[in-house]
Amino acid sequence: MSDEPASPVCYAADGGDAYMGYAARDEIVAALNELLEAERAGARVALASARAAEDARQGALMTMIRADEARWCAMLSRQLKRLDATPSRRTGAFHGKAMAIARPLERLAFLNRGQAWVVRKLEALLPRVRDETLHRDLKAMLHSHRTNIAEAEDLLAASGYAP
Repeated sequence: MSDEPASPVCYAADGGDAYMGYAARDEIVAALNELLEAERAGARVALASARAAEDARQGALMTMIRADEARWCAMLSRQLKRLDATPSRRTGAFHGKAMAIARPLERLAFLNRGQAWVVRKLEALLPRVRDETLHRDLKAMLHSHRTNIAEAEDLLAASGYAP
């Protein structure tokens, strides 16, 4: 019987993110900046929508969504800086499209579709993020967006909105 190990030592823990199937830094930076631009657009839409709300419940929801979007803008900027990247200063095209919708409930439904887009982006990105701190923050962002979608859907249903 030989004293040599049956298999070589595994160095997987030393492998780079891309080698291990995770997103490379540049891909993460691009995704975070895309999300930042979308969140900034969402915050601006929610602020304008809160001011134009037709009732107190709608105004309160839009104010809550605006605060939430601003919180995620701050988190994304902080994470980009932690990665030694420059946070985008742009606002996503979503803002202009949403603001072209005059009726508050229609705009809320459109905003909800934007929130669902963020959810899909996060669901695709999360399995590819190796950094535990970033993963935790993005997971919290995902949960928050799902909650916002449910709240908006409840308000739309209670208002009798039908697309």
